[in-house]
Amino acid sequence: MRYMILLNAEPPATPPPAELMEAIMKLGEEATRSGALLDTAGLMPSAAGARVQLSAGKLSVTDGPFAEAKEMISYALYQVRSKEEAVQWASRFLNLHHEFWPGWEGEATVLRVFDPA
Repeated sequence: MRYMILLNAEPPATPPPAELMEAIMKLGEEATRSGALLDTAGLMPSAAGARVQLSAGKLSVTDGPFAEAKEMISYALYQVRSKEEAVQWASRFLNLHHEFWPGWEGEATVLRVFDPA
């Protein structure tokens, strides 16, 4: 099963600590070696994006930034055996932020990628 994990957080006032980035790289290497991590990347702020909406038969495009306080800042795509395993990877990632960046707050949304089978 594939799961997409989306990380949302308020834009930080300071860059992430070097220790956090090193720990994230190690976790990513572990996940890649295990065959679980398929892809990951940071995302640009919503100011660089757009929202395309279909409502009442009309298409509209709204340029960012968007009004939400939290921004979607990164994603990761995992191939795992269960939702619980995907949640475990997301939890480990957030725990690194707790350990190395006191005061940082965010959330990870874990979504199963649709598979017609």
